[in-house]
Amino acid sequence: MSKDAKPAKKNLGIHLFAGGIAGCCEALTCHPLDTIKVRLQLRGERQAKRPLTTVAGQAMDAAAAAVKKPPSQNFISVGVQIARKEGVLSLYKGLGAVVTGIVPKMAIRFSSFEYFKGLMADKKTGQVSAGGNFMAGLAAGTTEAVLVVTPMDVIKIRLQAQRHSMTDPLDVPKYRNAAHCVYVMVKEEGAASLYKGVGLTALRQATNQAANFTVYQYLRKALHDAQPQHGDTLPAYQHLLMGFVSGACGPLFNAPIDTIKTRIQKSASTEKGFQRFLNVTRGIITNEGYAAFYKGLTPRVLRVAPGQAITFMVYERVYKWMVSVSESIRVEDYSESSSTTEA
Repeated sequence: MSKDAKPAKKNLGIHLFAGGIAGCCEALTCHPLDTIKVRLQLRGERQAKRPLTTVAGQAMDAAAAAVKKPPSQNFISVGVQIARKEGVLSLYKGLGAVVTGIVPKMAIRFSSFEYFKGLMADKKTGQVSAGGNFMAGLAAGTTEAVLVVTPMDVIKIRLQAQRHSMTDPLDVPKYRNAAHCVYVMVKEEGAASLYKGVGLTALRQATNQAANFTVYQYLRKALHDAQPQHGDTLPAYQHLLMGFVSGACGPLFNAPIDTIKTRIQKSASTEKGFQRFLNVTRGIITNEGYAAFYKGLTPRVLRVAPGQAITFMVYERVYKWMVSVSESIRVEDYSESSSTTEA
């Protein structure tokens, strides 16, 4: 390739295929940790208290609360409890909603990031600063949240929150699967219920992807500069490590947003946006304390970090493979056309 040659434009179809494969691998591997995270975030949730006027009544309420209080907040014990009481497959509740949305989600994430990154690039050099990557990540996270992630999250959380056994055919849940959940929610709560918590979801996804892509792009450039012998393709294990480090950054500073979002999306309350946000936030602080905002942080980091590691590694390898295949096809087409012309 000559020095004046322009890099090939990234193909949306390749983004769709590579992102979809990467997302499916990530979902199948890490979904049980997401189910445990949701259960931890919902533990301790209480309904609005009835007014108590007597000391005896308050004592009875406190005693009942003590009895109902979960014995442990350890994510391993919660996972074991779900598997024992509801069946191992219960750890995959809501997986259908995730897999259904993962292809468009990943396609939108990677293609929109590249699009916004192009807008942030220096007009002369084509280089993108760390601030440019951060803004492109914010925009990409917001885009995927509005178009795909919010309804997918609402359905997933409703399914994960159901405490029924998947090994007992007589234990019939309210929502049988993702499609049935959509039907029941739209029928009982209206289509707008699928977008509960859209603002918080957009904020979570925006901060996640801003941190994710900024750290990943920085590490990628640093490793490329330090190892020119690898050319355009770094070893798979390095993509895995970069994805793990970058994926851990988002959950560490937006955990409260994710906990509030989970509580809002799980509830069938008809309260409007900001009022519901305030009531849920006050309820967590009053009933459970500030530490409750970080419930499920450990499984979330353990789910998101390796999830991003798998996503980036698979995406990079599949993307490179697809690009090489498309280039080979173009070369063959060019050779055939040249042979025909000469003949």
